[in-house]
Amino acid sequence: MAKTAIVTGSSRGIGKEIAIRLAKEGYNVAVIARGSADDTAAEISALGVKAKAYKCDVSNSAEVDSVVSEISQEFGSVDVLVNNAGITKDGLFVRMKEEDFDAVIAVNLKGTYNFTRAAAPIMMKQRSGRIISISSIVGLQGNAGQANYAASKAGIIGLTKSVARELAPRGVTVNAIAPGFIETDMTAVLSDKVKEAMLDVIPMKRYGQVEDIANCVAFLASDNASYITGQVISVDGGMHM
Repeated sequence: MAKTAIVTGSSRGIGKEIAIRLAKEGYNVAVIARGSADDTAAEISALGVKAKAYKCDVSNSAEVDSVVSEISQEFGSVDVLVNNAGITKDGLFVRMKEEDFDAVIAVNLKGTYNFTRAAAPIMMKQRSGRIISISSIVGLQGNAGQANYAASKAGIIGLTKSVARELAPRGVTVNAIAPGFIETDMTAVLSDKVKEAMLDVIPMKRYGQVEDIANCVAFLASDNASYITGQVISVDGGMHM
């Protein structure tokens, strides 16, 4: 029976590329998004695997529990969970609104907690599974104007390492990926000046592509990574060493 992957925030950008890549590896895919992700699910289905879109607010634990239970019943298993859903609400810390801090923590960190908590018991019972959470280089080194985002992504790293220790005896690996500057819709809005400054601090002198992150996810989800857990893999062209 084909394995099943859940990818949150997969209607576009990095999440969509991850979902497509896992489909190409033969996984059935549950596409999770706050809005409609039917187009992504249809694109994945065309690759010859089962795919279905689910609307879900990752910060709402009741919605998450319901969706994961439904996926488990419809697909028969939950073998890979990719916690990718994320938002930004940037601003200097001293001016940052409390609601902007709370919103980013709720989606990025609490959302990762919610899906991990819902999927972990299923994987533990199967005695196999892969949990892969998308952190950020900002969670490793911080960034001015992104205290909320950095806190959420650093929190994902701490969560990953702790849960990895708990689930390892049950054959479930838990890892994080820390992307650097990846060309997506989220980064497209940045000014040329900011983009040029970023390029100056990337030793490889190029921006990352969504495929770079999807390739790393595919590796961590595979049998080739069965002895890797509790790790944070930077995919950033050497920005953070």
